[in-house]
Amino acid sequence: MAGDGDHPADPGRELLLLRHAKSDWNTGAATDFDRPLNVRGRQDAPRLGKWLYTVGLVPDLVLASPARRARQTARRVCKALGYPRESILWEPRLYEAGPGTLIGCLQALSGMPRRVLLVAHNPGLEELLRHLCGALETPADGKLLPTAALARLAMPADWRRLESGCARLLGLVRPRDLPR
Repeated sequence: MAGDGDHPADPGRELLLLRHAKSDWNTGAATDFDRPLNVRGRQDAPRLGKWLYTVGLVPDLVLASPARRARQTARRVCKALGYPRESILWEPRLYEAGPGTLIGCLQALSGMPRRVLLVAHNPGLEELLRHLCGALETPADGKLLPTAALARLAMPADWRRLESGCARLLGLVRPRDLPR
């Protein structure tokens, strides 16, 4: 299984990868960066936050893209979690980031938080997930991380050591899997 090699995952250190919730393409937003959530996205984000709270997966740190749909997702999730919105770290490099940039953002974390929630975009998040966990089976619908999907990973003890295959996928949750 991925993550069982030279750099075993630390069962206490976790990364929660969250793709922003469903966005609205028909708002007339001036740019892709400014695109907001649609009705479904505004519903899915707090449901996911409530689920994270219920199962005890409250992050120590939230790192999010400042793109409007990611900001709205992070704020709604954090409100449902009871995580202070003013503590969200907005990282401009997360918008349209590839796996190398995402890894760089994670490696730069100070204080070595135990559980990090990273709110960003595809295809970078899926590429990061495959890098960290190694080979993963693609679901029948072809989408590993559809909108508002969350991947939970057991991570190495040191955020600076994020080599290929260093993590283990603990679970993948999609909004449709959550209780209404």
